[in-house]
Amino acid sequence: MITFLLLGANLGDRVLTLAQAVRRIEQRVGRVVSQSNLYETAAWGVTEQPAFLNQVLAIETTLEPEMVLAQTQAIESELGRVRHEHWGARTIDIDLLYYDQLIWQSPTLTLPHPFLHQRRFTLVPLAEIAPDFRHPVLHKTTLDLLANCDDTGAVTIFNSPTIVPPH
Repeated sequence: MITFLLLGANLGDRVLTLAQAVRRIEQRVGRVVSQSNLYETAAWGVTEQPAFLNQVLAIETTLEPEMVLAQTQAIESELGRVRHEHWGARTIDIDLLYYDQLIWQSPTLTLPHPFLHQRRFTLVPLAEIAPDFRHPVLHKTTLDLLANCDDTGAVTIFNSPTIVPPH
């Protein structure tokens, strides 16, 4: 199955943290088949905090959705994530956006991600690697969702000579 993940970090060495997360995801969740550039993005929800670096990954996995969630949450903890405030500052955040075309609702996981169509910081990097992927509930492509997104938060490609390759 192809799973799309959104990685975000706004505390500490954001570039290094994202690179470490990608490596651990590849070791424990599945093979990275595509990854977006890094994007610097304005905070969403709680806006009075440092800017985020975000990246979207397409992962080929054999894990079930709840196991993907368990592995990504374990990786977050290992990389220093402490949950203090909903949508607050964090060393790392890994969100499951899609698990192929699965529509899933459980106490711990909703797929597709319930806010992805409202967030430019998600849609811009997702459009880079999956512009024609169709949302299984809204039946619109990523590009369509981006074109109709009301979010006006800044999303710009982050160019850094210190980016560590994931492999």
